[in-house]
Amino acid sequence: MNKDKLRSVAKAIVAKQKGVLAADESNPTIKKRFDLIKVESTEENRRRYREILFTTEGIERYIGGVILFDETLRQGTRDGTPFAELLSSRGIVPGIKVDKGAKALALYPEEKITEGLDGLRERLVEYKQMGAKFAKWRAVIEINERDVPTTFGIRANAHGLARYAALCQELDIVPIVEPEILMDGAHDIERCEVVTSKVLEAVFTELDAHRVLFEGMLLKPNMVIPGIKCARQESVQRVAEATIRCLARYVPAAVPGIVFLSGGQSAEDATDHLNSINMMGPHPWQVSFSYGRALQAPVLAAWKGLEGNLSAAQETFLKRCQLNGLARDGKYARSMETAG
Repeated sequence: MNKDKLRSVAKAIVAKQKGVLAADESNPTIKKRFDLIKVESTEENRRRYREILFTTEGIERYIGGVILFDETLRQGTRDGTPFAELLSSRGIVPGIKVDKGAKALALYPEEKITEGLDGLRERLVEYKQMGAKFAKWRAVIEINERDVPTTFGIRANAHGLARYAALCQELDIVPIVEPEILMDGAHDIERCEVVTSKVLEAVFTELDAHRVLFEGMLLKPNMVIPGIKCARQESVQRVAEATIRCLARYVPAAVPGIVFLSGGQSAEDATDHLNSINMMGPHPWQVSFSYGRALQAPVLAAWKGLEGNLSAAQETFLKRCQLNGLARDGKYARSMETAG
């Protein structure tokens, strides 16, 4: 393990004003996104869409890293430049999603476990040769108002995240550790905070036991937020307070950056929440974003699969990057959404 290299890459991804573009949608997921704009999910359309994102001028000021899907890492621009090479040339760190998705946890019918540890070491070697400098693994934590997740469900997912992170660091690849507590359901913000606390405590206990270097990793957590079916939705300020209270208790100061997932929030809400959290700083870690839908949904709506909409799509993407860059400094305002 090259500790200096791990620290350097982790810090570069969350440098000032920068965050992560999560462009690692699996083919079934991106098909759903394309269906909304009536675009066929062919390999070429997927490649072209990612090319539009990655070639947008100016994004390197706000995007420190991009998470790629296996197919995307093997693709490139129309002129044949591999995407990993293109991103690196712009000072953006290329990364790779390495988990193989969440499946039912045996004998725990309401919970899930992420698969993909078998053969991971060998896959990481290949991805490193292809230019990936960081990786991502997502654990899916189901939540209800009462008894899910169970202690075992939490522990099983924490163990998987730690094994993945250790394998990454063994090869000098920075792991992004993503324990996502879902927003589905009717749980309130208090329930979300309790569960998020238990999950983070278990995750860092397992990471420490696996000898993972905290300075050479990034955490991708959910914000502490009520479920979408909860009758009582909370103010931006309340979400920020609950989120920071939880993170301050359970995330070691040695971790260089926290890159929030958007978790189905609207683009505006995700940016607003990130801004409010940073307004409460300074924090011991860089507090940033690793957004997929919250960065891309407006871009897809502008593009619609038409080459004639290329400029509009890239302008939309750059604006979302800029707004989240401002939120990194606590300088975003909702009124900026409609500004020219």
